Amino acid sequence: MSTIEGLKQPATVTVRRRVEWIDTDAAGIYHWTTAFRLVESAEAVMHSCLGIADITFGRTPRVAVDADFRRPLRFNDLAEVELTVERLGRSSIVYRLTISGPGGLAVEGRLTACFILPETGRPEPWPPDVRDALATGGRLEAERP
Repeated sequence: MSTIEGLKQPATVTVRRRVEWIDTDAAGIYHWTTAFRLVESAEAVMHSCLGIADITFGRTPRVAVDADFRRPLRFNDLAEVELTVERLGRSSIVYRLTISGPGGLAVEGRLTACFILPETGRPEPWPPDVRDALATGGRLEAERP
């Protein structure tokens, strides 16, 4: 069994979303910010499937993003977004992300977030049940478009 940063069954989800007209620029190519919207959609599905969304939403601001854009996506393309927990720190999480379209890999990168106490905005350790869900959630089944 392979591991990612010591995680044996990290949560992984794949969602499929269409590139909407509003996601594109004047040339009909998706805007770079669309990639992050698609990734956040996958994150919402992951956390909902794991049953932790009520705990994590509103408490995981982004602290870093890194993306390499390999090829364009266009209006109405079906994009496949895969999000995997790559690393879990005391209060942080690093996701590995890939977005593929009809021509193959379009985007790959990482997104880092931090679990915070909303009242102070300060980092707080992951609750044990949330940490366990993210570290051992395995491949999750997501809805189809």
